[in-house]
Amino acid sequence: MLKIFGGFIAGVVVLVLVGMQMMPKMMFSEIESPYGLEETVARIQYNIENNPTLKANGWSLSGLRNPAKAVQNDGGNVLPVLMIEVCSTKYSGPVLKDDDVRFLSILMPCKVSVYKKQDGKVYIGTMNAGLMGRMFGPNVGEIMSHVADDQKLFLIFDPKMPAPQMVLPKAAPTGAAGGGGGGC
Repeated sequence: MLKIFGGFIAGVVVLVLVGMQMMPKMMFSEIESPYGLEETVARIQYNIENNPTLKANGWSLSGLRNPAKAVQNDGGNVLPVLMIEVCSTKYSGPVLKDDDVRFLSILMPCKVSVYKKQDGKVYIGTMNAGLMGRMFGPNVGEIMSHVADDQKLFLIFDPKMPAPQMVLPKAAPTGAAGGGGGGC
């Protein structure tokens, strides 16, 4: 009996260790961009605003954040990071209407991170929306599977297309908070 219990515990420990190694790679993806930081951001923004499928699915830019700036303002030295915030009310609406999963609003708007690493290359980071959605039941799983499909369209680059202009956040009206566009 002790051998069986010990084997079970050892199996659980191995499963936990393997899970800890694999989960970050499963939950998030990182791809190298063929462009510089600002051009990568501009091309993703362009795709979101101009792809007919994304337009039909209600996607719009809601902000552009620079989390590295706060660190730099505090005297830190970090490489550039820009976060594109994008939302689709087609997908956010059903989640926000459901009391049981409204806490998932923490994931809204959807973010695409564009950053430079020590190797000098630019990378794009996204959350695995499909996998994340499956953890919260069939309704959220269905919605997030569509988000995952659309996220792929954010990142299709046409090398023949000239670099578009980066969309900068609109200034917030005096006394208003924020600084992004439409939100979710």
